[in-house]
Order: sequence, then C-alpha cells, then structure tokens
Amino acid sequence: MREEYDFTVARKNPYAKELKKQITIKVDPIIIEYFKAEAGRTGIPYQTLINLYLVDCVKNKKTIDIEWKPKAS
Repeated sequence: MREEYDFTVARKNPYAKELKKQITIKVDPIIIEYFKAEAGRTGIPYQTLINLYLVDCVKNKKTIDIEWKPKAS
C-alpha cells in the first residue's frame, strides 16, 4: 500500500445520485408483519421489498386515491 495517494485527477462517482437515502418513518405493525411474511416467502429482505414496492408505484405512476383526516390533537 502506498503512503500517499494522488486524488487530483479523481472523478466523482457517477452513480452517487442513485444511492439510497436512509430515512425514519413510522409504519403500522400490520405493514411490517405483511412485508416480513413476504420476505420469508420470497427470500428478499422486508425493507428491500418495501423499497421495491414503492419503486413500482413510482415507475407505474400509481396515484393515491384515499381520504385522510388527521387525528385531533
């Protein structure tokens, strides 16, 4: 291994924009149970399945057709 490396000619990672971002989200337990069961059936980690499902929604331009009323504080 070299003592020093020259990064003056280095270039940025062209895939950096495609990297996943970590977030925190509150999800009902039934959602986690469902995706964990699917993970057991498919062998795909449940967090990956959730991401794949959301990617499918975006690619197929699925629209949300629900009514939501926030709980009174």
